[in-house]
Amino acid sequence: MSVDRRPTVLFVCVHNAGRSQMAAGYLRALSDGRVEVLSAGSEPRDQINPVAVQAMAEEGIDIADQVPKILTVDAVQESDAVITMGCGDTCPIFPGKRYEDWELEDPAGKDLDTVRRVRDDIRGRVTALLAELLPTSV
Repeated sequence: MSVDRRPTVLFVCVHNAGRSQMAAGYLRALSDGRVEVLSAGSEPRDQINPVAVQAMAEEGIDIADQVPKILTVDAVQESDAVITMGCGDTCPIFPGKRYEDWELEDPAGKDLDTVRRVRDDIRGRVTALLAELLPTSV
């Protein structure tokens, strides 16, 4: 029986403090380790948005220990799918990679109800992405 390599997904937003961290948290939780999950930002903040942490905790997913990271060419090169969320042209493009741009409201500075809406939108998109990446196991 052969062991297939796990797909790698990179979530990218400007600050790597809200949307991309929530998406990464969901994919880690929902994939049960079957997908390698990365996240980064073109202009990372110094900490995760505390309202995003709170909204994800309501779902039983702890992202409080995550640290915003700068987007690197290496992270893009090692990823099978790159999901951008409002970072525009700052994400390098490499042939043969799957790219998607998810238009999501930026939760920075927003209240908990708004962040919950963004979180729920992200969950639906991550669930659909996971079904495409691992079609026989969802």
